[in-house]
Amino acid sequence: MLGAMVKEVHAAHILVKTKDSADKLLAEIKAGKSFEELAKKHSTCPSGKKGGDLGWFKRGMMVKEFEDAAFNGKKGDIVGPVKTQFGFHLIKVVDQK
Repeated sequence: MLGAMVKEVHAAHILVKTKDSADKLLAEIKAGKSFEELAKKHSTCPSGKKGGDLGWFKRGMMVKEFEDAAFNGKKGDIVGPVKTQFGFHLIKVVDQK
């Protein structure tokens, strides 16, 4: 599905303070480490306790940079690092509808 056709996204994320931290975590994920375990250990967002799970959201519910990345990714993608006012996010696109 193209981003324009997606109505809702189910995503998880890891939020960290620096791009360097996000890059290191992304390398660990690509090397086979669990996104959820890394979220629990490193994410500064309260959702980290749930493996970064944010549940389903529609357009307009998240900050623009985060939303654009999540809606333009494909199911199963890890997108990022994405910079927002909160820090740097790695976004896992869990599902789309």
